[in-house]
Parts: sequence; C-alpha cells; structure tokens
Amino acid sequence: MTKQYTIPIFVPHYGCPFDCVFCNQKRITGYSTDVNEDTVRDTIEEYLSYFDREARIEVGFFGGSFTGIDKKIQIELLKVAKEYKLEGKIDGIRLSTRPDFINQDILCLLKEYSVDTIELGVQSLNDEVLLKSGRGHTSEDVYKAIELIKSNGINLGLQMMTGLPGDDFNKSLDTCLEFIKINPYCVRIYPTLIIKDTYLERSYLEGKYKPLELKKAIRDVAIYLMLFELENIEVIRVGLQATDNIQLDKDVVAGPFHPSFKQLVQSYIYMEILELHLRDLQTENSQLIINANNKEISSIVGQKAINKNELYNKYKFKDIKFNGDLEFATGSMKIKIDNYSKMINYKKTIELILKEKSII
Repeated sequence: MTKQYTIPIFVPHYGCPFDCVFCNQKRITGYSTDVNEDTVRDTIEEYLSYFDREARIEVGFFGGSFTGIDKKIQIELLKVAKEYKLEGKIDGIRLSTRPDFINQDILCLLKEYSVDTIELGVQSLNDEVLLKSGRGHTSEDVYKAIELIKSNGINLGLQMMTGLPGDDFNKSLDTCLEFIKINPYCVRIYPTLIIKDTYLERSYLEGKYKPLELKKAIRDVAIYLMLFELENIEVIRVGLQATDNIQLDKDVVAGPFHPSFKQLVQSYIYMEILELHLRDLQTENSQLIINANNKEISSIVGQKAINKNELYNKYKFKDIKFNGDLEFATGSMKIKIDNYSKMINYKKTIELILKEKSII
C-alpha cells in the first residue's frame, strides 16, 4: 500500500461565525488565524523537505470552516496548493468546512482550484444534539451539502463526534449507520473533549455536562469503528491528535483523552476477537501462541500489555507468546493452544461480534 502524507495548513476559526459549545480552535490547533500565501508556501516546502516523494502527498486546509473565509483569501491560499499540484510536487488538496457553508458557487470555485476532498464537520445527525451543541445547522443542511459534493464529483469526508450534549450511544450509532448509507470516501471519529475557554467547560464546571469516561468512549467508538471497517469505509483518525497543549491538565480540562486513543480502541477490538474464539476452549495451564502481521502485534498485545495480562488472568494460560511476521497477511491471525490451532479472519469475526451485540 502506498504511504500517504498530509501537509496540514491550519486556518482556525477563519470564516466561522458560530461558537459551538466544544470549540476553541486556537487551543485545539495551537495556531492563530494569520495564514496567508507565504504561510502556505513555507509550510509546503518545509514538509516536502522530509517527505518521501514515492508516497502520496496532499495539502489539507484544516481547523476552521474554510469555505466561510472571504473568497479572495480562499483563492489566495488555494492557488498556492494548486500550483504545487500542477507541478507534480503534491497529489491532492483537501479541506474541512461546515455543512451549511457549501453551495454550488463554492463548489465551482473549489473545483477550479483542484480540490479533491471536502471533509464536512457533521458531528451528529441528530437535530437535538446539533441544537444543544450550538452547531447552527440542522441535519437537513448536512444532507443537502452531501448531495452537492457528490454530484460535483468531489471526494466526501465526514467527521462525527461522540458524547456531545444530549448525545448517547444509540444517537451516535444512528449517525454512524447513516454515514455508512452515505458511503463517504473517509471518516474521522472524535470523542468530545472539554477544552479550556469553551461553553462546554463552563457547563462542566457548573455540573450541567458530564463527559464520557475513557473506558466507555473506547467501547462505544470500537463499535463505530468495526461498523465502518466492515463496510470498507476508511477511518483516517480516531481521537483528537495530541500536541504540546492538547493534554490533560493543559488545554484539555476533562473528557476521554488519551494520546494513543486509536490504539486503545484497536486493542479493545482485538481482545473482543480473541475472546470470541477462546471462550469455549480449555485454556488453563496451556500455552497460547498468537501469530500476526508485525504491524498488528502491538495492538493485539495492548498498550502496557493490557490484553496480554487480561488473557493470563481470565484464561489462566501458563505462557503466552506473540509472533510478529511482516509476511503474515494483515487482517488475520493464527492462535495455537497446545495441539489446537485456528486461523482467525478479522472482518468475519467483527461481523460475528456485531451480530452478537445486536448491532447488525
């Protein structure tokens, strides 16, 4: 698989008149709104200096509602990215924006400047959740934007958040299932964090809002991730990216934050997979050997060996070995318990797990 790199250009809160309850884009991104043509050019040159050109490279305008920026500024920023694309130095251009900041005129401009992918900050398709979160748009706005983007032949990305005010597992599950029906090019999943200097922080301090606990966020997001994986929809990020400031006791006041949140979710899924195949076997005082692709071993073992320890404690193995092999097919693993062995298919097993949980 070809490596992919994104050169991020942050335009936090540029062009967005709304104050969503969870939002403080400057703290989230760590960038001000002073972005211009020179900023874009300098950032692209910096990243290109250490990216492997054999990889697929794209420029991404993130952080704010890009299509809400003054049209002249949009053109100023996009023309630099288009220049690099025409020269063959990058392969794609993507941006993020709000669903209600999409119309045909905007899309014509974006196509003129060779934008490949638009990510919509949908967050939820439940109108009550959108209202309580101060989003300033409805689910109808989302569907209209999606239809326009798809009809213009631009790749569609969708972003969802879990744990917003008024949200619960089933409401986020409905959003996830609707995303699957829409069949986007890619998805991001963000558990809601309480960031400093936001309305959500005030609500939290006043006892009016309670964030998801980390363990519940992991369990919930694992379900959504499995559903997307089952339908071959690429999830390009799970959890807010950790930075110097995006840490607990810094700009993150509370919420299910972990610098390796995605790995925690993946490890949880692997443990569910192993348990489904181990629960009916005689395991006490046996040796368990797990073979898998090298890239998957760390998630199978779990951070701080959480899965390994759980296997020892729950199934009373006398010994557990994990063998990583780059030649081993991804999406499969082999378990061996003494004289018993079995090949496990990742996708078939997550389908069984989702059926057992009555999710599908």
